[in-house]
Amino acid sequence: MKNVKSLALAATAVAAISGNAFAADRTDLHATDYKWMQFNAMYSIGEKPDNPASGDQHNYLEMEFGGRSGIVDLYGYVDVFNLANESSQHGDKNPGSGTSKIFMKFNPRFSLDAIFGKDLSVGPIQEVYFSTLFNWDGLNGEGVNSTFWGVGADVMVPWLGKTGMNLYGYYDMNNKEWNGYQFSANWFKPFYFFDNKSFLSFQGYIDYQFGADADDNMFVPKTTSGGNIFFGLYWHSDRYALGYGLKGFKDVYLLEDKGGIVGLESTGWSHYLSATYKF
Repeated sequence: MKNVKSLALAATAVAAISGNAFAADRTDLHATDYKWMQFNAMYSIGEKPDNPASGDQHNYLEMEFGGRSGIVDLYGYVDVFNLANESSQHGDKNPGSGTSKIFMKFNPRFSLDAIFGKDLSVGPIQEVYFSTLFNWDGLNGEGVNSTFWGVGADVMVPWLGKTGMNLYGYYDMNNKEWNGYQFSANWFKPFYFFDNKSFLSFQGYIDYQFGADADDNMFVPKTTSGGNIFFGLYWHSDRYALGYGLKGFKDVYLLEDKGGIVGLESTGWSHYLSATYKF
């Protein structure tokens, strides 16, 4: 759901599922271990950033995974775009377009509660983490090669319940430099249950970058802040899920909306349709 031309992360939405908080007793670090994996068939419409000349729609297959093992809480996914390698009038992943075929997000967090054997919970904060995030696409040294380092926590939020929150410093691996910060949050809230035990959920995420250096590049200028937010409505059973997501963008990836010679659109709304099989 969160690729190089949309995001991210993504929030990731399922990261909020990843991990029950440790109890105060840390004697058995693997007592609450678990893992999960699912495949999502996706279609996006209006994804940003996009070049109006080439289109803004594509299909993709997403392998999503996560779990908990000892001190490590993990979420990640791999996206493969334009599965049939087709050319279409509105496609932004057409063959020959120069876009990457693959995008990957890898989001390991390391429980400080478990590392130090202490219950660091206080008030609504359930567990504290050393948080990392890596974004990669298939372009070596030219595309998305970014990493984020910081602190995180599982926080109990009214109605939403446990919400993953992280504050990162952003390191650009292409330019070998630190450039600003990112706040991320993600949630997964079942809110209506059917008699057959399937349910509806409100799930989503927010990724907001700030404190970055502006860049007046004549081709693709960059701003000091920007991000995106995803609101998803999903039906879940034990084995399947169907969903619709609405995502809002504001200068996403710090790209100035319609700026420079290229004129990429980095602000607006997009729609996502998904069908999921759970393993």
